[in-house]
Amino acid sequence: MKNNKKIFAIAPMMDWTDRHCRYLHRQFSTSALLYTEMVVADAVIHGPRERLLGFDEVEHPVALQLGGSDPAKLAQAAAIAADFGYDEINLNVGCPSDRVQSGTFGACLMREPALVARCVEAMKSRVDVPVTVKCRLGVDDQDIETALDAVADGVFATGADALWVHARKAWLQGLSPAENRTVPPLDYDRVYRLKERLAERFIGINGGIETAQEVLTHLTVTDGAMMGRAAYHRPYVIAEVDAALSGTSVPEDWARVIDTMAAYAERHIASGGRLSHVTRHMVGLFQGFPGARRYRQILSTEATRPGAEPDVLWNAFRAVDTTSDRRAA
Repeated sequence: MKNNKKIFAIAPMMDWTDRHCRYLHRQFSTSALLYTEMVVADAVIHGPRERLLGFDEVEHPVALQLGGSDPAKLAQAAAIAADFGYDEINLNVGCPSDRVQSGTFGACLMREPALVARCVEAMKSRVDVPVTVKCRLGVDDQDIETALDAVADGVFATGADALWVHARKAWLQGLSPAENRTVPPLDYDRVYRLKERLAERFIGINGGIETAQEVLTHLTVTDGAMMGRAAYHRPYVIAEVDAALSGTSVPEDWARVIDTMAAYAERHIASGGRLSHVTRHMVGLFQGFPGARRYRQILSTEATRPGAEPDVLWNAFRAVDTTSDRRAA
């Protein structure tokens, strides 16, 4: 990753950013960096690789996020992922879930910066694509100055190409994963200070970013801005960011999006999938438009029925008045 290239990314989100979600998000930006859900290194090595790692070529640029703490296993998994064609391999040092903690990876690795650095070094030794890290400011009672600096200095010393920082602490005891996404206070200034200290390194910021203007503001300081739940619940914001970054107008070719997704869903159904695998990510597509509630109702009822066909998408779309001014979302 070049330091002079600003990057807008969609965050890795468990149970959300699967291949169908990423295909939808790509309809709103040709350049946003899309991240997979976290995949555990052991699953990559021993599991059904096509199901876990397969993606559509249209998704590029796309990054795989790996979970793990064994350098050798992470290196092997990274090599497998690179062979699949991923543009970047990212190490998860930020997830606070109990399942991840029991495997001694994710956010608890903030306490082991030397191990994180060894993991990066091992992954870099096996792949030519960028290897990056996504972390928190710290965990529990850690001091966010020393904790973040230790991880950053360690991973860059062993070759990391970028560090994405979720600008919150993670509390490993007492807060659920969902609460850890909102309860710990955001501290963007801490990430800004890291960027100031490591001016030549790629530092990206994540956490609570919801609008195109917020992305632009962060990119005046950091090299990357990563949006999570806001992009999932209102995918159109991705197009708004794209337009803001390029200085162009926001396209509103809704029929094209529906047509593309219906064709994609048809291919998925033909391969043995279900329509709802695709449409579950499209519920927030028309948030703010008249008829959006009816659109959601149709998807929630008709698309989930056994044997549902892509025509359901068109039926739902016809309930929306896209010619009216979009209400504030």
